[in-house]
Amino acid sequence: MQPVLVSACLLGRPVRFDGTHRQANSAILLRWLSEGRVVPACPEMAGGLPVPRPAAEIIRGIRGAQVRAGVARVLTQSGDDVSAAFVAGARQALALAQAHGIRIAVLKDGSPSCGSTNVHDGTFTGTRVAGMGVTALLLREAGVQVFSELQFAKADAALKALERSAVK
Repeated sequence: MQPVLVSACLLGRPVRFDGTHRQANSAILLRWLSEGRVVPACPEMAGGLPVPRPAAEIIRGIRGAQVRAGVARVLTQSGDDVSAAFVAGARQALALAQAHGIRIAVLKDGSPSCGSTNVHDGTFTGTRVAGMGVTALLLREAGVQVFSELQFAKADAALKALERSAVK
């Protein structure tokens, strides 16, 4: 049975910057939980950030690759640079995925860590732009298929395809 990496906040864990969660209302997620497939992860906490913590956004760049390369930074609204924690958390999430043989992940979109289709634009106004967070990018580069919380059906289809190909 193929495990799936899922953002801890989507599982109802209060790990977001403001101490809340974004529990996903998904029958697919409930099935995965009942099957024992889900491996929870919060890259920001794994990178050493506390809960609660100041909101952070990718500044001067909209891609996780730019943060990893040192071209863009992840900053709090007051200007504290938390890039190292985001990169460390991404590496921890990748290590977790590799340890469990994970090839599918469902992560919280919009996050500078987990965003897979969009991230906040760095202005702290709630504006989102196309781009990927540091963790989503690192996982994708390692061959993990990354989906947002709005793509459970696509993630489930990819999971079933992986399992079918493993049986052959």
